[in-house]
Amino acid sequence: MAEITTSLSIGQVAERTGLSVHALRFYEREGLFVNAVRRGPGGRRVYSEDDVDWLTVCIILRASGMPLPALRRYADLVREGAGNEEERLTLMREHHEHVTAQIGRLSESLDLIRFKVGVYEDLVDQGSGAARQCHAPSASADEARTP
Repeated sequence: MAEITTSLSIGQVAERTGLSVHALRFYEREGLFVNAVRRGPGGRRVYSEDDVDWLTVCIILRASGMPLPALRRYADLVREGAGNEEERLTLMREHHEHVTAQIGRLSESLDLIRFKVGVYEDLVDQGSGAARQCHAPSASADEARTP
């Protein structure tokens, strides 16, 4: 039995993925699709569910900070098929390290932000005079506190 492939327009894919039509064309130009984007009657782009699934992977990897050259390389490896899993693993391990470091930096930032929120909540609770002290050039109330 023949496999039924859903045909989606560029507008439908943009709506489903949250990417703009411009971004979809950019992804295609950059070689980020695993399969060549098909063309329908009149030369219009036609996408499949597999294309949407792949775009979801790309969106997540980009959101996690994967640079376009690394994403392009990953797409190339997937497109090549079996036999390059070790290189794919290396690429993913490197990105995993990057994301883990990024999470660590964000966690430190969040700690500071939580501390500052607490300082300002205390100052606001004490009244507007105390809040002005917070911006004084000398040792401010929030610098005197330990995290």
